[in-house]
Amino acid sequence: MVMYRDRNAGRSHNIKTDNSAFERLGKFKYLGTTLADRNSIKEEIKSRLKSGNACYHSVQNLLSSSWLSKNIMIKIYRTIILSVVLYGCETWSLTLRVERRLKVFENMVLRRIFGPERDEVTGEWRKLHNEELNDLYCSSNMVRVITSRMVRGLNGVLVGKPEGKRLLGRPRRKWEDNIKMDLQDVGMWGLDWIDLAQDRYS
Repeated sequence: MVMYRDRNAGRSHNIKTDNSAFERLGKFKYLGTTLADRNSIKEEIKSRLKSGNACYHSVQNLLSSSWLSKNIMIKIYRTIILSVVLYGCETWSLTLRVERRLKVFENMVLRRIFGPERDEVTGEWRKLHNEELNDLYCSSNMVRVITSRMVRGLNGVLVGKPEGKRLLGRPRRKWEDNIKMDLQDVGMWGLDWIDLAQDRYS
């Protein structure tokens, strides 16, 4: 797979070496994640929601069972369905369209869990509104969970410390060491480089 800005560039050409030919693909799955030649998250979100929908249908009877409490149903959702949908979400780049698709899916599951509500005036059953679902669902919504995982992953890259003992000998220069040396060269030694990097206008 080759990535281009132009979706049609090089699409029809395969790669040949010796007597073998490798088909050029527009997308393929690697370690459970769908990679696309346009470097778009659209196909991955579509695949994740499809898998999550299959999980939902496999346990939907449990999510509306009168034998289980709402807390148990929510745990089933977060453990089984949510884990499938959010696999690899730490690398996602969310757009408003993606957020809407994720919220629509989550609200569908929550409506199954909490069921309809009887109107006090008319006595008729109606679906819960999104705001009512948010009030009933005390845990963080799907978009907040994704954001939290992305931040935790970023924090691990910036300030995380690997486990285990360091080998004997002089340690290799780290990326963080280069940043500190560069700051010293430009007369900004002693500043918190992480805070500095977060301020895009400095």
